[in-house]
Amino acid sequence: MQRPCVAVAYSGGRDSTALLRATLAAAKDSGAEVLALHVHHGLSANADAWLAACEAQCVRWARAGWPLKFEARRLAGAPARGDSTEAWARKGRYRALREMAAARGVSLILLAHHRRDQAETLLLQALRGAGVAGLAGMPMRIERDGITWLRPWLDTPREHIDAYVRRLRLRHIDDDSNADPRYARNRLRLQVWPALTDAFPGAEASLADAANWAQQALACTAEFAALDLAAIAGPNGLDIAAWRALSPARQGNALRAWLKAQCGAPASASLVQRLIAEVALRQSARWPVTGGELRSYRGRLRFDAAARPRAATSSLEPETTLSVLRAGRHALPGWGGVLNVQRVKEGGVPLAWLAHLSLQARVGAERFQAGLGRPPRSLKKQYQAAGVPAWQREGPLVCAGGQLVFVPGLGLDARVIGLPGQPQVTMDWLPLPSR
Repeated sequence: MQRPCVAVAYSGGRDSTALLRATLAAAKDSGAEVLALHVHHGLSANADAWLAACEAQCVRWARAGWPLKFEARRLAGAPARGDSTEAWARKGRYRALREMAAARGVSLILLAHHRRDQAETLLLQALRGAGVAGLAGMPMRIERDGITWLRPWLDTPREHIDAYVRRLRLRHIDDDSNADPRYARNRLRLQVWPALTDAFPGAEASLADAANWAQQALACTAEFAALDLAAIAGPNGLDIAAWRALSPARQGNALRAWLKAQCGAPASASLVQRLIAEVALRQSARWPVTGGELRSYRGRLRFDAAARPRAATSSLEPETTLSVLRAGRHALPGWGGVLNVQRVKEGGVPLAWLAHLSLQARVGAERFQAGLGRPPRSLKKQYQAAGVPAWQREGPLVCAGGQLVFVPGLGLDARVIGLPGQPQVTMDWLPLPSR
C-alpha cells in the first residue's frame, strides 16, 4: 500500500524551512511521506545557489532518516515588458507547484504564510482599492484543479516561527531581493511596518482579524449572489428587468458573480460600473470582456465565449462575386468571415443555382421571404420578427441572378428552396475573430 504523501512549497527561506521541518516531524510519527517542492524563478543571480542549497538540505534530512523527497522546477521565459515581476513570478510559481504535485499523485500542498503575511496582504489590497474579495486576504484552505492548498500557520505570529527556527538552529536562505524597495510588499515591510507597529503594537493581530471578518463577509455575499442568480439568471442569460429590481448593492454583487461564472475570471470594477450604468439604457448593445463578448438584447444579458471584437476596418475590399460548385467553407476575408456551405437532402437551395453568385451589402430595399406561403417583407422587419440582434446581421447578402438567396442571421430565402431529388445545400455565415 502506498504511503500517504504531503507536499511543502520550499523556497529555502526561514518560513518554508521551518514548515518543512515541522511537517517532517509530524509525518515521521504518522507514517506519511513529505515532498519538498522548489521553484527556480530565474530572477536572481543566486537562484542556482539557492536550488543547490535546498537540494543539499533535503539530502541531509533524508539521510538522517526523515521521510523526505525533493523536486524542483525552473520557470521558463521572463515577464513581458510592462508586466509586474511579482505577479509573473507568483503565477508561474503556483503553476509549477501544482504540476509537480500532480505528477507525483500528491493532492495536498502546504504553504508557509503566517499571520504577518496575512496582515500585509490586507494592507496592500486596501491601498490598491480592493473590494471585499481583496480585503479577505489569503484563505487558510482552498481547493483548485484537484489540489488542496493549505496554510496551517496563517494564524501563527511570525515571532513563534522565529523562535522555532532558533531553537532547532535551522539553516535557511536570506533572499537579497527582500531588501529591494521596487517591490510593493518590500516597501511595506521595510518602511511602513516598523512605524505602524510602533504606533499600534497590536496591528498584526488586528489586521489579520479584519481579514478573517472580510472572509466571512465574502462568504455571505457569495451566498446572496447564488440566491439572486437562481431567480434572475439561467441558460438564456441574465434577466435584466429582474436584475434591476434588486437593490443597488445586490445588483453589483449578483453581476460580479454572474460575470465571474461566465468569463472564468473576476470582472474589473470599471466593467461592473459601466454595465450597471449602460445595460438599462441600451436595449441592444455589446461589450468586449475577457474570453468573449457580453450582449444585451430583448431584455437579456448574455455572454458569448465564441465572439471576439473584430477589426473596425479592413484593408481588403469586400468580394463581389463567388462561385460555389460543392459543399465546403468559402473564406471571404474582405467581409471578415467564412460562408459555410453544407449538403442537405431537403430544405436547401439547388447547388446548380450557385455557380455565379453576387455578394453585396444591405442597402435597405431588399425583401426576404421567411417561409413558403408567407409574404416577402423588408429585412429590417424580418430581423425584428425573428429576434436577430444587430451583431448577427453582419456579412454579405448572397444573390443569384438578382434573386436574394441567403441573408446572415435569417438563412435561405424561401423562394430558392429546391424540389425533392435535387442536389441541395444550406448556408451559414461565420464571422472571423480579429487578429
